[in-house]
Amino acid sequence: MTDQSPIPFKPSPYEVVAFHRTELAPILALYGRMVAAGEWRDYGISSLKDLAVFSVFRRTAEYPMYRIEKRPKLRLRQGQYAVVGMDGRILKRGNDLKQVLRVLERKLIRAVD
Repeated sequence: MTDQSPIPFKPSPYEVVAFHRTELAPILALYGRMVAAGEWRDYGISSLKDLAVFSVFRRTAEYPMYRIEKRPKLRLRQGQYAVVGMDGRILKRGNDLKQVLRVLERKLIRAVD
């Protein structure tokens, strides 16, 4: 007797880029502080072929205010992490995620003042 499912498992033809747990911890910590300050309300995570995106929204069903992107192919060039604004401008880029997220920390300091 063999264990065969009715739908055969097909492996993905490509690897998917995703955030690791150690990468999500500082992102979600910042997200929690911004929610407490009333700046952010929702988020979305996308894992694609060549990048992973953490999108931050002020309200649901609108364009993201910020996108935190991970592009491993840029690791040896500009840096694999980037914070992108609503207008598509790259606000900060680098290989150290905590350093890249500091550009958003400044926004939290201004929101509290």
